[in-house]
Amino acid sequence: MAQSLLEIMELREIIKLRLLKFSNRRISQELGIHRNTVNKYVQLLQVSGFDDQELLELEDSSLRDLFPSYDTIDTNRYEKLSKNFSFYASELKKTGCTKLRLWEDYILQSPDGYGSSQFNFHLNNWLDRKKGSGKIIHQYGDKMFVDYTGKKLTIVDKTTGLISEVEVFVSILPASQYVFVEASLSQKREDFISSINNALDFYGGVPKVVTPDNLKSAVTKASKYEPVLNKAFKDQGLHYGFCINPTRSYSPRDKSLVEGAVKLIYQHVFYDLSKQTFFSLIQLNNAIQELLEIFNLKEMKTYGASRFKLFNQYEKHCLSALPMEKYELKEFKVARVQKMGYIHLSADKNYYSVPFRYIGEKVEIQYNQDTVDVFHQHSRIATHQRSFKKGSYNTIENHLASSHQFYSQWKPDFFLQQANELGESVYQLVSQLFAQAAYPEITYKRALGIIHLKSKYSKDRIDNACQMALENQIISYSSVKNILENNMDLQQSADDLRQIPKHNNIRNNYY
Repeated sequence: MAQSLLEIMELREIIKLRLLKFSNRRISQELGIHRNTVNKYVQLLQVSGFDDQELLELEDSSLRDLFPSYDTIDTNRYEKLSKNFSFYASELKKTGCTKLRLWEDYILQSPDGYGSSQFNFHLNNWLDRKKGSGKIIHQYGDKMFVDYTGKKLTIVDKTTGLISEVEVFVSILPASQYVFVEASLSQKREDFISSINNALDFYGGVPKVVTPDNLKSAVTKASKYEPVLNKAFKDQGLHYGFCINPTRSYSPRDKSLVEGAVKLIYQHVFYDLSKQTFFSLIQLNNAIQELLEIFNLKEMKTYGASRFKLFNQYEKHCLSALPMEKYELKEFKVARVQKMGYIHLSADKNYYSVPFRYIGEKVEIQYNQDTVDVFHQHSRIATHQRSFKKGSYNTIENHLASSHQFYSQWKPDFFLQQANELGESVYQLVSQLFAQAAYPEITYKRALGIIHLKSKYSKDRIDNACQMALENQIISYSSVKNILENNMDLQQSADDLRQIPKHNNIRNNYY
């Protein structure tokens, strides 16, 4: 090797000519540099951990640091050390491994090798891809980065020929760089949660942290320091046992690795898929998995091993075990417990009981296709099988106070019997309430409201008011209540009755 370093411009010329596939001999001839000098520099370039294009993109100071002066480098010792750089990079990803431990192992095998400071100097030069970038050494089993590709794939409707774009989800374990890819119909929460489920199944385990970009399906409100996470995504994290740490806004380094994976997926998956036509999402995903397997088995020059090999050899056993069941997406609603001890689930327009002591309290409803859970201050207070029958009251008997136990007996006959005790017209009006309702349960509170008018008015007045309502076809709790409040049953005035709105479905605010 030459006794002094080449100029930076000469180094860059060597790299550019290598990109043009010039031989060392021809580079020597073109630049007028001794062939042995070119050979030595090319050897150092090859073990630097960079490809030629990356070397050209380095700043001068970073490029200079790859080539210590002749006095500080013994070529044979350096070449022997540099052969282990990929192995050291892999070992540093293991929990508890330090550069000091690596040097101690190195010096046992090479007693005439570098001291610890020179060892660290050369290893750090190889590890630092860009000057000042502070390259992160990812630990095995620590993180999973997730994102969507910017470009989309397409599927074709066989019947109509309509072409639909689909999203492409990408996840990567940064330590082994093992990649999962899946096409989905959208980036909406349901598809995002499903893709996370499928990625974890693909890896066969759970990392400590999942790091998404600031996707709307993952992050409700982006922030550099404290983003607000989508509640379903947080619930999924609790189910699997991973933490969520979104990338910071305006911090490209946080997502550079997954973006690098996306570019590789464009090259190794998208290009081949562009030559085919797919008629379903399943067909497209099957093709993606075939190409993904080839990609993950491809050897990475930097590490001398494939992603699949690094994953199975080092990372798989570092992942936590998957739970017995996949996470099932939940919906979240806030409600207040009504005076009768029920919460209203607006999605299905029905009711679920909670313990009576929570009447008036604000609670959170979490529900999926099978169950409805009610939480008060993060503690579960009720669990029900989900019902899709509109207007139904789903009751657990011991939720009701002793004074409310009779609600569990609710049937149309129960209310008709009480109405009959107040008078024939009351019975007739309540009968018509049940007759005009699509579901009897919807009428329960309205019928109860009419019956409870006996606490303020006499039976005769209630019966007369109901008779007036029947005669004028204004069948509702609100109509009867208005007749009594305005003493219309005492005035017997048809003109006054015409002022009562004929809304049979007026919302009952009695409870």
